[in-house]
Amino acid sequence: MEDRGRRSGLETAITRALDRRRSQSTIRQLTTPGPNSVDFSSNDFLSLASNIELRDSFIHELQRGPKATGSGGSRLLDGNSTHAENLEREIAVFHRAPAGLLCNSGFDANVGLFSCLPQPGDVVVYDEFIHASVHDGMKLSRADQCICFVHNDPAALRSVLHSLLNDTAIQDGRKSVFIAVETVYSMDGDVAPLREISRVVKETLPAGNGYLVVDEAHSTGIVGPQGRGMVCELGLESEVAVRLHTFGKALACNGAILLCSPLIRQYLINYARPLIYTTFMSYPALAAIQASYQYLMDGKAEALAANLQRLIETLHSRLLAVQESLNLGASSEHEYGHVPSAAQLLRVPLECPKSPIFSVLSAEPKTLAEYCQCHGFMVRGIVPPTVPLGTERIRICLHAGNTTQQIDDLVETIESWVTRRKADLQKPTQMRARI
Repeated sequence: MEDRGRRSGLETAITRALDRRRSQSTIRQLTTPGPNSVDFSSNDFLSLASNIELRDSFIHELQRGPKATGSGGSRLLDGNSTHAENLEREIAVFHRAPAGLLCNSGFDANVGLFSCLPQPGDVVVYDEFIHASVHDGMKLSRADQCICFVHNDPAALRSVLHSLLNDTAIQDGRKSVFIAVETVYSMDGDVAPLREISRVVKETLPAGNGYLVVDEAHSTGIVGPQGRGMVCELGLESEVAVRLHTFGKALACNGAILLCSPLIRQYLINYARPLIYTTFMSYPALAAIQASYQYLMDGKAEALAANLQRLIETLHSRLLAVQESLNLGASSEHEYGHVPSAAQLLRVPLECPKSPIFSVLSAEPKTLAEYCQCHGFMVRGIVPPTVPLGTERIRICLHAGNTTQQIDDLVETIESWVTRRKADLQKPTQMRARI
């Protein structure tokens, strides 16, 4: 008779994997914010998720829409609609693109794009901090090579592209090279030198077979004229082959759009499996996108984006002041030891971030985040494998709806935690062991 009290091989394997993460303090858990928590974590950069005017606009879109609110199936079968096609065209025109293709999510969009667009023999060159969805797409790709370059380093990109010219088929343009970057990176919040990257691609691949693919997920709504994104802000629309804009961050809804040529759009419709084999968005999802984009088109988000920029400067100055007042000193180690030094408790970027995403390094990010959460501030500790070892941090996201007082209170809470931990680290080792 089978011993039902004994674990199967699968259960044993996955239990070991989870125990390993617990021992390394990297276990992931689903959590919900407290009812009165102040949001310093979500990607709702413009605070549109709680915007009453946008909510009313969404309800209006629902009321004037079709009675059937369900999707009906995949877009190639019964899920398409004139509303979806009109919305695609409106969004493409807004972002100054020739065509667009709506997708269920940014993740689906990247997986679909990178899995099918590179042809056999082509190469994908990507920033080392590119999103996981691009990595998953590349795993399914038919490209001969997928090569990373040093994060946000145009010289490193030039070196990689130059090395590819040993292949005569790349030299003369018979093979293509796809260059994948983001405008704002989700964990560090830093901004890509997009103009320089575009110049490197054109200069190094003069046959015109270098295709720049830009993920604007974290710049949509908050960068560029009326929130059009960085490509439009820099006037690089004609230099970028494909742009991805997602709607689940600053626009407070769901879905994404790939902006591209009509030819690439037609190709994706025929070969992008996440589009072909997925039920398309329902009408309520499309109505939410319509309402959010109308908000951008009416110019209503620009004041929110301007206020967000002021808050970014405020938070940065407050955090720097705390770091200086606590006299934390400098850290000489890249990776944290078993017992961190005081300098490793808090490390604030000296330069003010250009995005609302703050990466505040700490050797004990989970403990610091939990302390902030207990005091009513929702921030998250980020640890490997999401970020490289030695760059553990708390990730603070600002929102247009945050107040200066909330920022002051958060910084005061962080200062309180660092002060306590600094005092603990200065105690004799034996006493620390007893604590």
